[in-house]
Amino acid sequence: MCLAIPAKVVEKRGDIAKVDFGGAMRDVNVSLVDAKVGDYVIVHAGFAIQILDEKDARETLEIFSQILEES
Repeated sequence: MCLAIPAKVVEKRGDIAKVDFGGAMRDVNVSLVDAKVGDYVIVHAGFAIQILDEKDARETLEIFSQILEES
């Protein structure tokens, strides 16, 4: 099973971006998408694979939060 998680791009240096997973900051490769600072991206296995609009990203993060609260 694969899981891709939304994250917000907070800094970008070439093909590497620092992204925020709701408080956890990580570096990911953004060479597959044209992401800019402020964009939300879907991250899988260390790569941003899609740009996501903010509304959809926030809805997805809220669903993940609800799932974690119930576990």
